Amino acid sequence: MIKLKLIRQNPTIFEQKYIHGELFIWSDPLKKWLDFCYTLEDTVRDDNKSGSFDKGEKKIYGKTAIPFGDFDGVVNYSPAFKREMPLLLNVPHFKGIRMHGGNTVEDSSGCILVGFKTDWKGKLWNTAEYDLTNILKQNGSKFKIEIT
Repeated sequence: MIKLKLIRQNPTIFEQKYIHGELFIWSDPLKKWLDFCYTLEDTVRDDNKSGSFDKGEKKIYGKTAIPFGDFDGVVNYSPAFKREMPLLLNVPHFKGIRMHGGNTVEDSSGCILVGFKTDWKGKLWNTAEYDLTNILKQNGSKFKIEIT
């Protein structure tokens, strides 16, 4: 099973309407994390990084990033997108969280957008979705992702 790590950049800047991050893939042969692409998500509302919405934290539908934590995932067919793509499983308070292409958080609704270029000001370009999907499929279609 392949391992992914998403490191969010400045997740405590809560007045932002988005959060950028970097996605890494674990390389067993090299025994290190390889920088893969950039990410873009809705605002982080898991203020205390507990992995759930507690102590007054609230999810706002379509405007909230998934909580911090470790999640299993699988590549499967998305009826909404009509193609195979990565899906995160058992994310508290969320359903149907995919990793897919997009340019701004308006393309997200809680999903993790992936791209090879960013301006670090709320935009992504050059989707990494197809490359990520292919890498995951070549490694058995199952993955684990750590979101920090």
